[in-house]
Amino acid sequence: MYRQKNGQLEVLIAHPGGPFFAKKDNGSWSIPKGLYEENEAPFEAAKREFEEEIGSPAPSREYIDLGEIKRSDGKTIKAWAVEGEIDESKVNSNTFEMEWPPRSGQKQEFPEIDKAHWFDLPGAAKKLQSVQVQFLKRLARHFKVSFEPQEGEPQQNSLF
Repeated sequence: MYRQKNGQLEVLIAHPGGPFFAKKDNGSWSIPKGLYEENEAPFEAAKREFEEEIGSPAPSREYIDLGEIKRSDGKTIKAWAVEGEIDESKVNSNTFEMEWPPRSGQKQEFPEIDKAHWFDLPGAAKKLQSVQVQFLKRLARHFKVSFEPQEGEPQQNSLF
């Protein structure tokens, strides 16, 4: 999701929930996304995942196809952008269950997304997993906005 605020393009990105990401920041955020089922169209899955992770339906507006990128693990991410407005303090993600602490035999539930925030493009580039910065570049090109992410920013690798 993107918006124009004070003449600046901003994007909504999300921080993964759970204990593995609790102390990670730069380089660990993501666009709201997820897996799609074999019989599910990627675009419909993207809207479903947005609603599951953000807690609000994806806007019913015109979407911008940002194409796809291939991660180093071979997985492909396909993304769309849509203009919208959401109060980041009201993000309410779905949850997942995992054994925590490890080898304890205890199951705990965690939010898939523990927070989401609006960032300008340079700010989002610092927070996002580095491979996803390509989507920011494509969005900037679409709007003819000058944007070149800073090189050499400390990046944390995602576990996924």
